[in-house]
Amino acid sequence: MNTKVVIYSRTNCHLCEVAEKNVREVLVEISFDLEIIYIDGDQELQRLYGEEVPVITINGDVHDYYKVDKQRLTQALRALIGQLDRKST
Repeated sequence: MNTKVVIYSRTNCHLCEVAEKNVREVLVEISFDLEIIYIDGDQELQRLYGEEVPVITINGDVHDYYKVDKQRLTQALRALIGQLDRKST
């Protein structure tokens, strides 16, 4: 199973742009699937995340709101990938 990171974002959101940049910098070091979902126009996603974007999830679990701490994200991904590697052996 590949690790999946999702960024819930809005158009014209400076914090969202910075978060995406930081996540992509981690992607250079660690392999994972990345999806950007814009919540604009989606009432359910706006209800869930409207005041907190960007929201970053890892495999469906919320990891960060507003800002991405690259070191914390890297550590979380490495730990998760290590767990997945141990399960597959």
